[in-house]
Amino acid sequence: MATISIKASDGSGSFDALLIEPKAKPAGVVVLIQEIFGVNDAMRAAAAWVADLGFFAVCPDLFWRIEPGIDITDKTDAEWKRAFELFQQFDRAKGMEDLKATVAAARKLPGANGKVGTLGYCLGGAAAFMMAEQSDADINVSYYGVGLDGLLDQLSSVTKPLVVHIADQDEFFPPEGRAKVVAATEGNPLIRTYVYPNADHAFARVGGIHWNGRAATIANGRTAEALAASLG
Repeated sequence: MATISIKASDGSGSFDALLIEPKAKPAGVVVLIQEIFGVNDAMRAAAAWVADLGFFAVCPDLFWRIEPGIDITDKTDAEWKRAFELFQQFDRAKGMEDLKATVAAARKLPGANGKVGTLGYCLGGAAAFMMAEQSDADINVSYYGVGLDGLLDQLSSVTKPLVVHIADQDEFFPPEGRAKVVAATEGNPLIRTYVYPNADHAFARVGGIHWNGRAATIANGRTAEALAASLG
């Protein structure tokens, strides 16, 4: 694992991003978008999985404007409290600009083929959904994003493939909101929305408290297939 530095587009400084390279090149790039726990072991595991699929994995530190290097887990009450504090302080608009800067930098990585997608979880799941509406990323994959029903007014802006994974027992995303997303995306040839039965929020978090092996394996298989189709 290596670290690269990316310049913020607003001129406020630079932020770090984890980089794991694939064995074979040229290859596409997947920008992984963190949860509220920072770039932690779960995100490093996800990045290693992406690299094993044959893509560059780049995971930027989106909390750098608050505190660089956040690396916590979902295992203690204190860490959950800290995570929610970070979430409340997070400037989503600035975060989106940082993600767009990351995508632009990723296209130019030595050995990259110029194609870049995003793959986000939780906080990152909503961000990936927004990237589908606001960026030029070649594909975007959202895992259990919260509040997606509030982002539906820009669905007409989606011009590249978007994959949405929803947990049907998501404690942070009420059933009414999930239903709105399913209904709004149904029939859109660019958007594939999947709902996973008996799965809670963060069902695909490696080592997480809500890990669901069946749902994670099925979702990850769909993600791998979609990434391969769009990124080469």
